[in-house]
Amino acid sequence: MPNRTNGERGEIELDVEYALRVVIAELAEQYRGQFNAETVERFVRDSYASLRHARIQQFVPVLTERFTKDRLRALAKVESGVGNQIPHVLFLCVHNAGRSQMAAGWMKQLAGDRVAVYSGGSEPSDALNRAVVEAMAEVGVDIAQEFPKPWTDEVVRAADVVVTMGCGDACPVFPGVRYVDWEVEDPAGQSVEAVRPIRDDLGARVEGLMAELGITATAAGSAAAGGE
Repeated sequence: MPNRTNGERGEIELDVEYALRVVIAELAEQYRGQFNAETVERFVRDSYASLRHARIQQFVPVLTERFTKDRLRALAKVESGVGNQIPHVLFLCVHNAGRSQMAAGWMKQLAGDRVAVYSGGSEPSDALNRAVVEAMAEVGVDIAQEFPKPWTDEVVRAADVVVTMGCGDACPVFPGVRYVDWEVEDPAGQSVEAVRPIRDDLGARVEGLMAELGITATAAGSAAAGGE
């Protein structure tokens, strides 16, 4: 990382603070009447702090906004029941850079807005596994804009189903939440060729879970699944 003078560091901190204040103002307006501004600010700043591990720091405020939106959506379900009309599914692994991202990508593609989909990790990596991104793109599932993030209490509590993959005792356990453990090979350090069978295995498992939840694939999702 390049050395910076104290002045440059101060300018960067001011830029980040400005960006976070913009995010806070926009989300406070979006959630007016549902969450107060103090709650929104607390979630934005906590989300920002939890994403400081990201490899490309200039994108962190943007990722913070996306992460906070997910968390507030989950909190809304937990506190007021908003969102109960569709299932909420959370995919967890250790680094949130491979398996959980592929599974979440499959479900978003196949189910569309019929499911609220989340993913997270117990020890988030600083970036996605590039072989995983490439393998998913081959079947028309774009996860290139996703990012590793930690699991949070409100997202776990909001989930109707939590799918765990290799996080063991580090995976959170809350009463009343259905847990499913999938034994899926870890794609970390593997080539695209080696990731493809893992991708296809996860696609089949996601389709099976959707069937259990009574959710049929969208037309776009069916087309992608057919590309396997």
